Amino acid sequence: MTNRNDRQASGSEKRRVRTRRFGIDHANHRLVLGSCSIGMPRSRIGRMAIGVALVLCGFLGFLPILGFWMLPLGLLVLSHDLPIARRLRRRLAVWWHRRRWPAG
Repeated sequence: MTNRNDRQASGSEKRRVRTRRFGIDHANHRLVLGSCSIGMPRSRIGRMAIGVALVLCGFLGFLPILGFWMLPLGLLVLSHDLPIARRLRRRLAVWWHRRRWPAG
């Protein structure tokens, strides 16, 4: 039989897992997308180069191998280092949360 504190801990763990399902895990320097995680370089220049390359290739999404999926992924990588992209990502996350769970 479990007590009340055990049930609360498991609920908070579930919430913590849900919040880390999409974004950047700063502790492990990994980009987390659902159940996959992609390692990112520790250097700022390396992350910026990968982000810019993904955005530029995302604009060429009509070509066979490249895709439009690269554009948001590149912006997500850039949001790790650029304050403007970080603010936009945060605004999008807040808007999405409010849209999905209204206050009423």
